[in-house]
Amino acid sequence: MLYVGLDVHHKRSSMCILNNDGKIVKQELVKGPWPQLIDRLRGIEEPMSVCYEASCGYGHLYDRIAPLASHVAVAHPGQLRLIFKSKKKHDRVDASKLAKLLYLDEVPRVHVPRMDVRSWRKLIEFRQKLLGKRVACKNQVRAILRGNGVAAPRGLWTKKALAWLATLPLPAGERLAMEMALEEIAELTAKTRRVEQELAKIAATHPGVTLLMTIPGVGIRTAEAFCAYVDDIKRFARNRQVGSYFGLVPCLDSSAGKDRFGHITREGPATVRKLLCEAAWSCVRFNPTLRSFFQQVTRDDPDRRKIAIVATAHRLCRIMAAMLRTGEVWREQRR
Repeated sequence: MLYVGLDVHHKRSSMCILNNDGKIVKQELVKGPWPQLIDRLRGIEEPMSVCYEASCGYGHLYDRIAPLASHVAVAHPGQLRLIFKSKKKHDRVDASKLAKLLYLDEVPRVHVPRMDVRSWRKLIEFRQKLLGKRVACKNQVRAILRGNGVAAPRGLWTKKALAWLATLPLPAGERLAMEMALEEIAELTAKTRRVEQELAKIAATHPGVTLLMTIPGVGIRTAEAFCAYVDDIKRFARNRQVGSYFGLVPCLDSSAGKDRFGHITREGPATVRKLLCEAAWSCVRFNPTLRSFFQQVTRDDPDRRKIAIVATAHRLCRIMAAMLRTGEVWREQRR
């Protein structure tokens, strides 16, 4: 068995090959894009295990390498930096380190979802980017109004208010900026609806999304993002690990029998963490069980509302994981 470490880049890649004794057999630089690297791996006749670092397009590369290798390990880049704290950064050195970790079976692995799940995730992230651009345009409109001493009415983005904005007397330069901002808002809104229609088609075929939407306060956007990023709930040994995966657990500094908790880790996909927190606010309104938990954490202290809503999002996350694991619909707790 050969152990191959790859430091992959778009225009060139470094390769390090170890034998069964952990000795370096060959180190080489493969020039060219990924197809050249795949052709080089195809030329290795002995059984091999391959390791490379997760980066943009790691899923596509996994699909190409998997038929050629006995085993493919995709390493977590953040945990690799913790393992190898070094000021010496070089592609050849990185490939050698990955090969050695693979030989020792100490690679901090990441989950590689199927192609359809990766596409689903990208569509969810694309929607979030469209929303971010639309919010920026809306803020630009508000800034123009504020700069000209115009008070923005309530319901600024209704059809009636948008027609009012289009006829508002403004200086020539700001009039043009207003018109372009409104046009971009309309364009981004249309694109967002188109993406949401496609997401709705995917969600309609996923039983997990329907299951999670039985929770009062959880909508289709939160349910689909949670299912897309969890993918297979069985890859988590415990439900509490799902909260850690989404970065909703506090940092822990434990020493000499004393535990010191800090802010949440914020690891994992930020989009799901954001949607879970938004859903937590809806659950506080419409879900008696989670409202009771929120009030318990708040302790009637307004300064603890942000802490309480993150804790509620974490609780919601674990509930959703448990529902996916058991397949049971939401049941309100009886007191």
